[in-house]
Amino acid sequence: MSAVNSVLVIGGGFSGMSAAISMRRNGFKVDLVEIDPEWCELGAGITINGATLRALETLGLYEEVVKKGCVTDGVSMHLAHGPLLMELPTPSPVGSSVGGSGGVFRPTLARIMSETTIASGVNVRLGCTYKEITLTNESAKVEFTDGTSQEYDLVVGADGVNSGLRKKFFPQEPEPEYIGQGVWRAIMPRPPEIKRVNMWIGNHLKLGVNPVSDTHMYMFITEDRPIKERMDRATWPERFAKLMEEFPNPTVQSLIPHAYEETANIDYRPLANVLVKDSWNRGRLVMIGDTVAATTPHLASGAGIGIESGIVLAEELIKTNELDTALDNFFKRRWERCRLVVENSAQLSRIEIHGGDKEEHSNIMKESLIALSQPI
Repeated sequence: MSAVNSVLVIGGGFSGMSAAISMRRNGFKVDLVEIDPEWCELGAGITINGATLRALETLGLYEEVVKKGCVTDGVSMHLAHGPLLMELPTPSPVGSSVGGSGGVFRPTLARIMSETTIASGVNVRLGCTYKEITLTNESAKVEFTDGTSQEYDLVVGADGVNSGLRKKFFPQEPEPEYIGQGVWRAIMPRPPEIKRVNMWIGNHLKLGVNPVSDTHMYMFITEDRPIKERMDRATWPERFAKLMEEFPNPTVQSLIPHAYEETANIDYRPLANVLVKDSWNRGRLVMIGDTVAATTPHLASGAGIGIESGIVLAEELIKTNELDTALDNFFKRRWERCRLVVENSAQLSRIEIHGGDKEEHSNIMKESLIALSQPI
């Protein structure tokens, strides 16, 4: 019993790959199109909380992430000048014995998932995407940019925060909203004293480090920037180093010279969020991940809720032969978790921008992580 047999996934990011893997393993015929011919996930590192590790376990990828990344325990929250503010426990999520937190190079996680996508039997087409989608009661007819066309029972839109599908099929939804912050990311050597996630919260700045391997860690700095602006990439190392200077922790200070090394792979992105509050489907088209619930990184859950959504969508599709019922149940299962991540992350951002209560900031993080540890 299933609501569909053939599925097209548009977008080869984390949520799209999760959906493709999950549906293929449940016997669906799955095509995935990704416009990037290199299928290359750029970036530095990614923090993975316990809920995300549980989702990766469901996909059969947990052991590979442990092998190639780093699983840790707990989060230490400090004031900018050093004093410990709070220790946040990160127990295993409900129903699983996976670690409570971790980190991995973002390209490494993308490679693990892309290799699994292909191995599962998904038909992957790179350098290709949709040109036109015609929805009827019986099927979704898709014309592709390579001149071919095909009909599917369901189209899954996972084309990211700047989704063209959202603009076309949900024209009433606003564009992604810039929140007044940007995030810097870099790869740094891992000093022996860094054994878990550490964060230092200052006024209008937050710096964090997270181990991603035995030898390296990922450093991020969230910076208030009232105006969204373009910055010359050549200036990024100097800008990053100057921000590090704001935190007197000896470990942070010792790493400043590494900001100027090419291996730091510094990346800067302005932060924006999206939350579609209406049903996430239009007939035989359903959207998941950043297309409908794009969050800032304050709870390290953006990739996680997208991966979860791919899993849940496949689960609901095999429970009934009524597509409308399956998609309604999918939305009901995903809405509250995705809303919590987007809105609580936005609240953390507001506290940082306006110099709010640091303890409130830590408590929101703690309560959110407890909620996300519950079953999906």
